[in-house]
Amino acid sequence: MQQNTSTQRAPKNRRSKSTRTATTGTTHSNNGNTSEKSPKNKQNHSNSPKAKKNSKQTQQSTRKAKQASPKKVQKSSIATHQLIQKAEPIALAPYKASTSFQQMEIHAGLKKNILNMGFKTPTEIQDKSFEKLRKGANLIGIAATGTGKTGAFLIPILDKLLVQPTFKTLVIVPTRELALQVQDEFNKLTVDLPLQCACFIGGINMEKDIRHLKQKNNVIIGTPGRLLDLFQRKLLALDQIEVLILDEFDKMLDMGFIRDIERIVYGMKKRKQTLLFSATQDKKQASIIAEIVSDPFIVEVNNGAKSSMNVEQDIIRVKEGESKFGLLVNLLKQKELEKVILFAETKHLANKLSKNLNLNGIPSDQIHGNKSQNYRVHALERFKTGNIRVLVATDVAARGIDIQNVSHVINYQVPKDYDTYIHRVGRTGRAGKTGIAYTFVE
Repeated sequence: MQQNTSTQRAPKNRRSKSTRTATTGTTHSNNGNTSEKSPKNKQNHSNSPKAKKNSKQTQQSTRKAKQASPKKVQKSSIATHQLIQKAEPIALAPYKASTSFQQMEIHAGLKKNILNMGFKTPTEIQDKSFEKLRKGANLIGIAATGTGKTGAFLIPILDKLLVQPTFKTLVIVPTRELALQVQDEFNKLTVDLPLQCACFIGGINMEKDIRHLKQKNNVIIGTPGRLLDLFQRKLLALDQIEVLILDEFDKMLDMGFIRDIERIVYGMKKRKQTLLFSATQDKKQASIIAEIVSDPFIVEVNNGAKSSMNVEQDIIRVKEGESKFGLLVNLLKQKELEKVILFAETKHLANKLSKNLNLNGIPSDQIHGNKSQNYRVHALERFKTGNIRVLVATDVAARGIDIQNVSHVINYQVPKDYDTYIHRVGRTGRAGKTGIAYTFVE
């Protein structure tokens, strides 16, 4: 077991996007206008040469700010050719597992629940990791959402708990939605079994969390901020937890959670096993991962370096003076765009797009950090059941969402980096199906 006793790293706080402005073509035309009030007020008080000079300088600064603003928004490390790809329908034979769940030596009640969920054979990551995880090995798993990684860590942990219910497990995920998905999976796998879990996420009343902490929880699931808050209030006893699972670790780093995670890891004095899952590989993460996971075995379901080959990807060029929103509406009026996730860079833009789409007769809703948890859950349910065709989302809110049969992904702006693009595109073309992704380019 490796504890992190080194000097804590200052996280790259990428959660704050206050300096970022959405490129929306004709949608945002008032950027920088507020700064023009200052010279106007000065002219009312004085006509001196000095005042005129200051006014002129302010106006020049305002013009420069307006000109510079779009450039800041367009900053992206992605080359246009990376956004274009012909889909290659998956012709590969399905992964052939070495065994079936029926044949696996696991607790009878757990096996019954797995089979009742409709699973007959383990996925690749489940098959390749089960035995080692049950024996207590550390793991680094490179796998995207939809590869069965939730089952990959829950099934062996639950099997061990049913034999030895004396240890506790902590599952850390980047978003509320993903935390609730893991909790839902736990509940389905433990029907009629003497195991219990609790989920701790932002937006939930603290008194409710305190009540849940008093329960005998075998598994604790949560987002970094809320878990650290509970720990600092001396409500969550991290030193009693032996197993740590970090899911969507690359996204947690991107969101600036590394310092929270380091503090949580440091508090786990009895940690014996660590599992870390990431959808992408980044050499910059290697040293951080090495501090958290010692002597791991590695399972790669995908190399995390390129977007899904079974997703057709193309760009939509917005000509000068052309309405990007008008292009979006015309695109969405096509019948084949049945179930669409539309990505926006900011919460404000997500609000505006969803509102205007509804006004144009295209049923949509939105999920982002400013929406309450109940609102986000309701919006996701409406999208899953087909009550709306378009779900407008920011990256943070959409991370880890597992929704079946998403026909299209649309990027209203070019994502800031290729890893973000990979995650977005991965929302479609799943379970062997092909999907389509479009990116607007100005």
